[in-house]
Amino acid sequence: MSQLISSKKGRSTLKKRNLITLSHSNSIISDQFRTIRTNMRFLAKENEERVFLITSPGVGEGKSTMTANLAVSLAQQKEKVLLIDANLRSPIVDQIFKVSNEDGLTDVLTYKKSFQDAVHHSEIGRLEILTSGHHASNPAELLGNEMMRELLMKARENYDFILVDSPSVLTSTETRMLANICDGIILVLNKGKTDLEQAAKARRVLELAHANLMGAIINKK
Repeated sequence: MSQLISSKKGRSTLKKRNLITLSHSNSIISDQFRTIRTNMRFLAKENEERVFLITSPGVGEGKSTMTANLAVSLAQQKEKVLLIDANLRSPIVDQIFKVSNEDGLTDVLTYKKSFQDAVHHSEIGRLEILTSGHHASNPAELLGNEMMRELLMKARENYDFILVDSPSVLTSTETRMLANICDGIILVLNKGKTDLEQAAKARRVLELAHANLMGAIINKK
């Protein structure tokens, strides 16, 4: 498993869920995100991979904040980016970007809304956001159905990058289902929190799901 980059983030940054790549674009942290972005663009161009699932072994490891900042960093380079909040159990993307979660992914998957009506067009470059949507009592069934696969296939035709923020891989069955239909998986590890045994277990679980584990981002608090 390769390491894409080590990203240092202060405790206050994670707590406030700041978009550091937007508010402090010239900071060292933003520069590290640009390095991750460059690596992802190279991998995408080389292997024609567009859909990246971002997950972590456990909870509270900074995964969603990392995903949001990557999406912003990519959009700042005029890439057309779709950020999907597939963490239906504990969604947070709407809070990070301060957008409505009235309609979103669950509504598209249950045919209550069209993708065009549910997606948010942000003011950050060409970044578009699909929040989690209404609460779902059956997240594994929703994310594991054919509609989710079709949504990602159509997104591949219209976006340069699709970033999928998912629940932690060791606690949620649906993450393993999503991993199987995404082009590449990025595992977020927290140096001060992630247990090495848990990280190794997460890797084994992803391999069993026949997922393409592309690398890890080490988040240092």
